[in-house]
Amino acid sequence: MPDLRTPLLRFLRPDHARWDGVRPIQVATLRLFYFLMAAFVATDAWRGILTHTGPWDPVRAVAVCVWAAYPTLGILGLWHPLRMLPLMLFMVSYKTLWLAAVAFPLWREGELWGTPTGDMAQAFLALPVVLLAIPWGYVWREFVRPPRRSPTSAALP
Repeated sequence: MPDLRTPLLRFLRPDHARWDGVRPIQVATLRLFYFLMAAFVATDAWRGILTHTGPWDPVRAVAVCVWAAYPTLGILGLWHPLRMLPLMLFMVSYKTLWLAAVAFPLWREGELWGTPTGDMAQAFLALPVVLLAIPWGYVWREFVRPPRRSPTSAALP
């Protein structure tokens, strides 16, 4: 019987050579989320854009266009999962803000569930899974921390 621990451990350990220290399981999960965004969010948004008739409410139009654009761009994440992380950070940011500003006050008052707002909140409750998929060490190294200066670049004017 083959030992399955080695491939599994390789999948769970950081891969410094290929993924800059990110675990392959996180890369695979990111790819899954990019696919799900394109398959569900983008298709619904594009269907709404292409079948809409009459004038748009400007605020609703912005929301629908953003919902069409970011998951469509997320298709690139299937090939470049780490380069497209800013899209995941955008998604986490807007969903967290929406849950805090819109859903939480209604929930606190007992008026969230059984409403269209509650339906949207329910769709956003998968956010903790997304937070687990994001390689936060990589985000810190690549997007937050200032770049390290090499000794040769420090000597340049």
